[in-house]
Order: sequence, then structure tokens, then C-alpha cells
Amino acid sequence: MKALAVLLLTALAMLAAPTNAGAHPLGNFTVNHHHTITVHPDRVDVVSVIDLAEIPTLQEQPAQQTGYANRECDTVRGSLEVAVNGTRTAVTLQSAALEFPPGEAGLATTRLTCRLTALADLSSAATLDVRDTYRQGRVGWHEMTATGDGIALIDPPVPAASSSDELRAYPDDLLANPLDVRMVTLRVEPGSGTTSGIAAAQGGSTFIGTATRAFTDLVGRQDLTPLIGLLAVLLSLLLGASHAALPGHGKTVIAAYLAGRDGTTRDALTVGATVTLTHTAGVLLMGLAISASSALAGESLLRVLGIASGVLVTAIGAYLLRSALVQHRQPVLAGHGHGHGHGHGHGHGHRVGRGCLIGMGVAGGLVPSPSALVVLLGAIALGRTWFGVLLVLAYGLGMATTLTAVGLLLVRLRDRLAAVERFRDRFTALPVLTAGLVLVVGIGLTARALFE
Repeated sequence: MKALAVLLLTALAMLAAPTNAGAHPLGNFTVNHHHTITVHPDRVDVVSVIDLAEIPTLQEQPAQQTGYANRECDTVRGSLEVAVNGTRTAVTLQSAALEFPPGEAGLATTRLTCRLTALADLSSAATLDVRDTYRQGRVGWHEMTATGDGIALIDPPVPAASSSDELRAYPDDLLANPLDVRMVTLRVEPGSGTTSGIAAAQGGSTFIGTATRAFTDLVGRQDLTPLIGLLAVLLSLLLGASHAALPGHGKTVIAAYLAGRDGTTRDALTVGATVTLTHTAGVLLMGLAISASSALAGESLLRVLGIASGVLVTAIGAYLLRSALVQHRQPVLAGHGHGHGHGHGHGHGHRVGRGCLIGMGVAGGLVPSPSALVVLLGAIALGRTWFGVLLVLAYGLGMATTLTAVGLLLVRLRDRLAAVERFRDRFTALPVLTAGLVLVVGIGLTARALFE
């Protein structure tokens, strides 16, 4: 008991301690952009900062490429469009700089700074358009700020200060609706002063986000002691359990599915084991694919898996609904109604099929957690592949524990209510309702994966 108390206190201390400020709450796959626009009477200066998260950095390995900064900044230059009164003006590259801030799980990130300028005659009122087309297909934070030096900006639609400290600290309170500013139109005129009602947002932190960063920081520590290793495993279980409690990927309908289809303890354990195996295998295979190809966009693969998960849940829901409707419409045969005893007569024809159970488990674990993937890649980079696999397995076990516990709880609750005489007849429509819920959730998951 004393040893467990020490471990818990140490884990709490890790959560309370400051964590890596370079974390990417939008995802470790992201390519993030920030453009600081400064308007002068004779030119437009743009400082473009590109922040590659851990996985793009691992794939591209810019530290090992000679001339990467100049070459990539030239690509940024060619992707930046600056127009005055509708006429494009040439953009030139002034300087390029490259840094590698530490990221999660011992992995590096990339910070590319490109200083650009475009000559322009802004001695009179004009309209200035700036558009960013660099890596348009990659997911990430896109931010622009604008100020004038000897030029007045008339009600600019972007702030003068960065809400992310130029991609150094992303505000948590904007993550539900992250910035995606890829172009801006500014009305400018000679003078000074800027009028804007837009202010830079300040961020906070969440417990799950703090726990995730503490977890990945533990994995990235050079001195991996038994205590640190055990803490990392415990945090992996905790985060996996928390991940399963959040909506998405079909996990939230598994418990209702079991309750509505006469699920048993064995069924709940089957689903939990399938979720663990599927998630662990998915993380391992995705880690291999990302390591093998620098051209593979991790977020695109996650999107495909999300679609597959949604389609699978939809198909299972359609099958269950059809089966439940057929059973519900069939007349009760004589002597086969409620004569089997309490808690059983309401659903003798609604036992859970093994194929559907495995399908629901696969849907629940099909989309790998980016945090688990980063931990695996970080452990591999540090020569601790076995430790990374252990943590991924613990993460999957945490997910399975939550799903199994909730499923068992609802199954027991269903059986207790079914044993009460006044509630028993109300369970005849339960399979139809839960099958409809599975179908609706599946359609929603598919639509979200397709259009997000």
C-alpha cells in the first residue's frame, strides 16, 4: 500500500509540474503556419513561421538534409501570394532559419522561419491581399497577424498580436475551433494607427492535455528507471481509459449495444479484448507505415480509418436494426413468452452474435490514438522499442477496461430492471432502440470523418 501511495503521489507531482511548452494539442501530425504581416509605404514584409510537429519532422528529417531551410523557405515564398489592388507583386526571400525545439516523447519538432518581402507602392489608399497556399492539404493551425509602419490599417480582420505566440504555445480554449486563416484582405492608407476589435486569445490547460504531456515527457526521459517506467505504464492505462470515455469511433455505443442485445459478461470481455488487440495492432502498423514513408500524411490515414470505422458501425447498426425489427414483429409463440424466468424471457431471440461483437470491438479500436503513436515512435527513436510496445498495449488495455466496465454495468442494470415485474414488458422494444442508436452513431461518425 505504501508503494502504491508513493507511485500515486509521484504521478500527481508529474501532472502538476510544468510540461513541454512545445506540445501540439491539434495533433502530432500537424504542419502549422503563422504569418506576421508588416505593411510599409514601399513594401510588405512577411515573417512566415512553419511549425512541423513530431511526426512530420520524423518523416522528413530536415536536420539531415543540407540546405533544407533555404530550399523549403523558397517553397514558402512561391506559395505566398501578395497582391495590391488585385495585381500580384513578386515576393523575395531575405533569410531562412531552422530550429529543432524538443517535442513529445523525446522527439524533435521543426521551426522554420522565412523572412520575405514584396515591393509595393502604398503611398495612397489601397487594398492588400495576402494568401498562403503552402501545403494546403495538411492539417494544422493557420494564423495571420498584421500591423502597419507608416501605414494605417482600416479595421483589419486579423489581430496585431499572435494568439499562439507565433506557434510556440497554442491556446487550449481555441482548440474546438482552431484558427484556419489562410488569406487576409487589408484596407490600407498612409498614416498611423490600427483599428481592430480582434484580440489575441489566451489559453488555459485541461487535465487530459496535461496528463498526456506528462506521459509523453516520461517516455522521452533519458534516465528510464523502473519507477519512471511503472509511472508511464500507469499513465498509459489512465489515458487509455479516459480516451474510451470520450465520444467517437463507435466506442460510446458498445455498452448500449450489449445491454440491448442480451449481452453477457463474456460478450463484454470479448469486445474489450478485441478493442485492445485492434488498437495495439493499428498503432504498430501505422508506426511502421509512417517510418517507412515520408510522403504518407498521418492525418490522411487517420481520416481513412475513421471512415472505415464509421462505415463498419453503420453496417452493424443496419444489420441489427433489421434483425430487431423482424424479431419484434414476430408473434410470441405459445409457451415461449416469459416462461423462461425473470430477466430472460424478454430477449431470447436477441443474443449477441459473435461476428457483431468482434465487429464492434474492431470499430472501437480501429482509429489509433495519436498520443499512443507518438509514444511508440519516440520509444523507437530512443532504442526502447519494447517499452513503446508495452505502453501501446497498456493504452489499449485502459480503453478496454472502461468499455468492459460500462458494458457490464449496463448489462447488470438491465437484468435487475428486467427482473422487476412492472418493467419486464418494456424491454421488448429495447433491441430496436439500441440498434437504431448504433445506426445513427455510425452514420454520424462516417459523415464527420468524410467532412471534417
